[in-house]
Amino acid sequence: MIEVVYRRRHGVCEGTSRRDFLRVGVLGFGGLTLANVLRARAQAAAAGQPTRDTSVIWLWLGGGPTHVETFDPKMTAPAEYRSVTGEVATVLPGVTLGGNFERMARVLDRMAIVRSFAHTNSGHGGGTHWVMTGYDHRLADNGAQQSRPSIGSIVARVRGTNHPVSGVPTYIRLGGIYGDGPAYLGTAFGPFDPSGEARQNMTLRMEKTRWEQRRDLLSGIDQIRREIDRQRIMEGLDAFEQQAFDLIMSRSQQAFDLKYEDPRVVERYGPGLGQQLLQARRLCEAGCGFVTVHFGGWDMHGSIKQGMDNLGPKVDRAVAALVEDMDQRGLNEKILLVITGEFGRTPKINGSAGRDHWAPLSTLALAGGGLKMGQVVGESAEKVDVPKTRPISPQDLMATVLHVLGIDPRMQFVNQAGRPVYLVEDGHVIPELV
Repeated sequence: MIEVVYRRRHGVCEGTSRRDFLRVGVLGFGGLTLANVLRARAQAAAAGQPTRDTSVIWLWLGGGPTHVETFDPKMTAPAEYRSVTGEVATVLPGVTLGGNFERMARVLDRMAIVRSFAHTNSGHGGGTHWVMTGYDHRLADNGAQQSRPSIGSIVARVRGTNHPVSGVPTYIRLGGIYGDGPAYLGTAFGPFDPSGEARQNMTLRMEKTRWEQRRDLLSGIDQIRREIDRQRIMEGLDAFEQQAFDLIMSRSQQAFDLKYEDPRVVERYGPGLGQQLLQARRLCEAGCGFVTVHFGGWDMHGSIKQGMDNLGPKVDRAVAALVEDMDQRGLNEKILLVITGEFGRTPKINGSAGRDHWAPLSTLALAGGGLKMGQVVGESAEKVDVPKTRPISPQDLMATVLHVLGIDPRMQFVNQAGRPVYLVEDGHVIPELV
């Protein structure tokens, strides 16, 4: 066995650990090696079961972003309900955003705002679990482990833990979020975290000449086995083994490093969140299927204008840059951007000039994914407290994301109780977007 910085943290029965994605096995010597995974994916494609080569960037505004001051300012409402940051006109006639989002207003023809996104769990843990997995989990606020797999883990389970050509992990987190794990799918399908030890696993700690020598050695062993194998059962496997070696020696690590990006593009995105979204775009181009980006600080129980004046422009710059970048690079069909959080904020300003937890109307915006953009989906009631039109649920969002990824929402997995369960039980693809 040849391994590159192989550190197993969790033993699992469904495959390699997420920390072991650069593991290469010798031909036919057993185990679920990278070559085995590649072979299985090729067989699935040959059987007519390929998945779409699309990706999702999931921007999580942790803490519960106000739906009023972000995407539904409702300046026609009474003074104590309307946006305290005012509003800004967009390129869509008659549509406005909160006053901090001037750049996004200029690219709203390439986005969709959902103003009827709602659920009923106003707890941080419970709301997060519901939006991240599509399912309510009332014990989440008491520290319980998640009960359903995240969408990212579902993608890793369906597509395999790594892209078959680039080797980039299918599911990557840029900042952890409660509910982003695999639950009963198994640890192997959790998110790859490039900020910790996992990132070090991508560093080749062996001289290239030694790798070439070992590849030559394996090639010799393979030739001997091939000569004595009268049934020719080894025939055709060398292409996969060669690909496995090529992945280890490839430059796919560059997707994680912004020094390989045009400095002008880096500057346009801006620091902090901007760099994370740019890295997410690069990872998706390299074959990652699902990237989560966590940008917190939205639990604004007091001084909401001050909080929005701080965080709003950062989101505005970074998101507008990503939307423009996706358009210029022809990625609007390939990448879906989702912007959301665990819930919205109370429609009426409280005594501390803030807003409290409020799940009955929540924040949601999307861009790309081959969906119909340049529109507002749904409408809020007069006091921006509940949907006036048909509510759109977390399961509807989940069904829409799975649609973009080419995954059947009615697919079934076996849960921890040994029972088959649907990915989406009640939700439907948001019809206005398809």
